[in-house]
Amino acid sequence: MDSHTIQQVPDEHVRFSAYLTALQQVAEPDEFDLVSRVLTDPDHTMAQSAVLRHLDRRAADLCTGPAYEGWVRAMTRATSDRPFLTQRLREWSLFRAITLELSWQPDDLLASSNWLQLKTADGTNTEAMEILAAAGRTKRIRYTAETRRDRLSKA
Repeated sequence: MDSHTIQQVPDEHVRFSAYLTALQQVAEPDEFDLVSRVLTDPDHTMAQSAVLRHLDRRAADLCTGPAYEGWVRAMTRATSDRPFLTQRLREWSLFRAITLELSWQPDDLLASSNWLQLKTADGTNTEAMEILAAAGRTKRIRYTAETRRDRLSKA
């Protein structure tokens, strides 16, 4: 079932499930078009949620490899009219830079969402953990960064 046919199904829960299945099975050359079509669903919140799950899954799979750069450029184009989704992609790119110890700015990490700060606090970059332990947005982020940093220093 393609996304155009799915959009004609009245129940948004059924469409959401169908979108998740379609996005999980999409071939790489068709991914841009499918993401773009899902985002035309009349229930914008549901469509964005389905695409967000897809982006998070794919970014996690591609994050440390060379295919990430081309993929994130394509997905940024596909989601360009959805600020939340493009922000998530930017944060995945920051997470990638931190994880691979590429160039990144501490201020970008401190200005990022709770989602990224918590994900980074539970990572492996000790510089990022130090920053988040001292100035993370929430107690949970600061505690996670401090605990993880301490565990890594003892290992």
